[in-house]
Amino acid sequence: MSHHILPAELEDLVARFEVRRTGAPTTEDERTSLLAKPKFGTVFTDHMARVSWRAADGWTDRRVEPYGPLQLDPATAVLHYAQEIFEGMKAYKHADGSVWTFRPEQNARRYARSAHRLALPELSEDDFLASIAALVRTDVEWVPGGEDSSLYLRPFMFASESFLGVRPALEVEHLVIASPVGPYFAGGVRPVSIFLSEKYHRAGPPGGTGDAKFGGNYAASLLPQLEAQQRGFDQVCFLDGAESTYLEELGGMNVFLVMADGTIHTPELGSILEGITRRSIIQLARDRGHEVVERRIPARELVSGLESGQVKEFFACGTAAVVTPIGRLASSDFDVEVGGGEPGELTMALRAELTDIQYGRAEDRHGWMRRLA
Repeated sequence: MSHHILPAELEDLVARFEVRRTGAPTTEDERTSLLAKPKFGTVFTDHMARVSWRAADGWTDRRVEPYGPLQLDPATAVLHYAQEIFEGMKAYKHADGSVWTFRPEQNARRYARSAHRLALPELSEDDFLASIAALVRTDVEWVPGGEDSSLYLRPFMFASESFLGVRPALEVEHLVIASPVGPYFAGGVRPVSIFLSEKYHRAGPPGGTGDAKFGGNYAASLLPQLEAQQRGFDQVCFLDGAESTYLEELGGMNVFLVMADGTIHTPELGSILEGITRRSIIQLARDRGHEVVERRIPARELVSGLESGQVKEFFACGTAAVVTPIGRLASSDFDVEVGGGEPGELTMALRAELTDIQYGRAEDRHGWMRRLA
């Protein structure tokens, strides 16, 4: 479905979700104290949205129900064969109290592509958007209003059938949970240090699961991430799985190079995740008159470019942090500073422009925002 859902249509879609409210909601005082300093992914709202799928019936039982533990049989397929996918997005409170989300159709389409790759049933764009809107409306008091705060939304789908056999599950659940979050950089944006992993890969070459938002890719990134942190680095950057030569992405973020001539380069798609923040940054950079080149970028070219001044800025982007400047890149045989260790000018300008659109402080000239409540 390519058209943008109109508010009236969204009302009809949300109405398909039965709201089963919790009998023990969080008190207003308790919620106020939790929202005062929200910590990413540790506090969750009172409810969750849910749709069930059976091979015989398709998607049924659209509801919002109390947030709580899932009861799983020890033979539940996801626990054995990792047949699951997820998305990450945010709901933003604007100055007038309305609540919006950013390019949710793109998340819906990527969710469907990921489902296809993992042999899961594809959820319609309508159901994806309605499940998010139904949850946000039910728990709208949980959307924080502080500077750079938001309600992080986590749609996910997993094989719920109890069966030990290597085949696509015949029973699947789609859920959306929500967690209030504060600014990613509590003390203000600071450049991060990156260790280049030459030993491990987060995903295989094109044809693997690298371009699906699938938990296994993230599990694969944890050991190299841990080793990078033990060396004193914030994050790890991965190279391609075929030749260990070309830049791919961080554990959960896409990367961009800003060149001395004003062009911007980013790794091409194929075995990396097609980030929605990535796509938006490309558009905003082009709006500013920058040429954006998507290509295979040898890691050695980046290192020599940083040493010669050919590469002026290096940054990462993703839903959680939006845009993160990179101040240092190292591996076992080089260690280079980026832009004197300070955030790059264009990096910070793009970050400000994107967050201003998301929070309703700047004109949404591309029609990216969707009102939820």
